[in-house]
Amino acid sequence: MITRHFASVVTALLFVVTSIVSVGVSAQSIGDIPASQRERLMPQIQAATESAGSGPSEADAADQERQARTLRSTGTYGPILTEQQQEELQPFGAELFAGGFRGLRSDGLNPDYRVLPGDQVTLRLWGAVEMDRVLPVDAQGNIFIPAVGPVQVEGVSHSQLDSVVKSAVRRVYPDNVNVYTNLQGVQPVSVFVTGYVNKPGRYVGVPSDSILYLLDQASGIDEELGSYRDIKLSRNGEVIARIDLYDFLLQGTLNHPQLQEGDTLLVEKRGPAITALGDVSKPYLFELSPGPLTGSMLSELAPLRPGVSHALIRGKRGTAPYSEYLPLERFESAELANGDEVLFLADQRSQNLVVQLEGAYLGKSYYVVPKGTSLHELLNEIAINPEETAWESISLRRETVAERQKEALNDSLRRLETTYLGASSSTAEESAIRVQEAELISRFVEEARKVEPNGRLVVAHQGKLVDVRLQDGDTITLPQRTDAILVSGEVYIPQSLVYIPGRSARDYIDAAGGFSQHANPDHILIARQNGEVRDAGEVQLLPGDQILVLPKVETKNLQIASTVTQILYQIAVATKVALDL
Repeated sequence: MITRHFASVVTALLFVVTSIVSVGVSAQSIGDIPASQRERLMPQIQAATESAGSGPSEADAADQERQARTLRSTGTYGPILTEQQQEELQPFGAELFAGGFRGLRSDGLNPDYRVLPGDQVTLRLWGAVEMDRVLPVDAQGNIFIPAVGPVQVEGVSHSQLDSVVKSAVRRVYPDNVNVYTNLQGVQPVSVFVTGYVNKPGRYVGVPSDSILYLLDQASGIDEELGSYRDIKLSRNGEVIARIDLYDFLLQGTLNHPQLQEGDTLLVEKRGPAITALGDVSKPYLFELSPGPLTGSMLSELAPLRPGVSHALIRGKRGTAPYSEYLPLERFESAELANGDEVLFLADQRSQNLVVQLEGAYLGKSYYVVPKGTSLHELLNEIAINPEETAWESISLRRETVAERQKEALNDSLRRLETTYLGASSSTAEESAIRVQEAELISRFVEEARKVEPNGRLVVAHQGKLVDVRLQDGDTITLPQRTDAILVSGEVYIPQSLVYIPGRSARDYIDAAGGFSQHANPDHILIARQNGEVRDAGEVQLLPGDQILVLPKVETKNLQIASTVTQILYQIAVATKVALDL
């Protein structure tokens, strides 16, 4: 489906354009941002631009200063997020600690596990000598094998344990002795988890456990204060590893020494953090490495959507508010500060339009044309068979027209409800009548609000085409030439009939079974193939016309009847459908 790039430019977006000019950046228009994208970004744009200015003139300087003082006094001076955004915004990596590691404790028997004092080793010998024992690893890191003596196994990996023991046994029994070893159990270790975690404490694991298991045991890192990039593993007062969880989140690597009894895991305070929102897959608070902060550091982390072209930076420098709107290539080298908010936008003006064809034509269905192309220019590129295509009845569908039709219909329905549903009654009899009318109006409004206008724009009149400038997303209809007349609405047998010159609309209605009991014979419309809708008494029928018989409004209130009839006419024009009451 083609993305539609046209809709009205809203006030918040105009501020962004003004900001571009004020900082001397060559700007792209934001008016072409698709409506769906603007709807998604509007709360963020409004929040990011709420307290900004656009270079006040001398006449406005005093007023700007007064507003600035007011904003400072109310605490809304500088970058802000909506309450919903604040609730939804999480530090990048917060999903790690949703209980995913807590129930997945390691058994310590992976090939890289290194033997520690307290572990137990199963030893079996057979052949010239037989033995079947479970040997503990003593405090010196040895296992004692009778007739062989102590064998140093501390620090030996699980995968190498068998070869180390075999080598020791065969120094005493070189021939006809088979050796089998197995690491039967490992010694649990307790580790202190502290710093900016939700539940600091002493937690038990096994030496080969990941620190993620222990952090999850402590209910994860404090989302407001804790660092995901500066975690220290200490042993006997000495830092033996610094861990950056972003390496695990982005690359899947998590390397640290095997844990030992009494180790301390310390989560440091969070470093400089930048909020990325807008055209990103998901808004996050990203923690950057200490030191000079640049836009490239954030763009490498933030999951930008395709087409992002600009970044709006909002923050503070000292005590003063700061904002800058930059193309993405310039943003890469821009200086950022702790607490900045960066709004990424796909704000690039397209130089082309995408237009679709429907109906009877030869060739492809989609055309990409330069902006400013007119309907006539495009039609010169389209091959048709004049005997099959009713070229004199070409029309086009446009989303902006459909939106205006929908707005006009909703306005009419609101006026209908406001005028008649809230009216008072002076007598019981009048009240009963108004109740019946209210039921009629409520049913009608409910059905009418479901109508989706087609956005048909009439560009053909009496065989001549008006030359209009095309818009992105236009759908051009080249109708099939036909000899049929369609009769629909309030007739007994809606159907298509063969066009016969000289016949009137009433003739075709009679051929379709005549008016139904709900028909309004005074409101018969003719819908042309070019999208034009006329009263049946004003035009002669042509091949391809559609006869619409509107329903009669069952009420004695002439004002209600007139208003509802007018709305029925609106719906018929917008949809070529006679809505059933």
